[in-house]
Amino acid sequence: MPEHEIKTCQRCGKSFECKVGNITQCQCYEVKLTYEETQKMREEYEECLCAACMLDLQIKYRKEQIQKS
Repeated sequence: MPEHEIKTCQRCGKSFECKVGNITQCQCYEVKLTYEETQKMREEYEECLCAACMLDLQIKYRKEQIQKS
């Protein structure tokens, strides 16, 4: 498996570098998701997302949780 590869975000279509061989250096590593947020994203998307989309979805999910409360 390669150390890194260029992927296309399944949500927005932008290209980004995935560093699966060095996850602590990957763009997604900075996005701290809860287990529930991760599971929700996995239900909606099969492929990797860019960090911007992950953050956007995290905000969306948290707003939904607040509204349910």
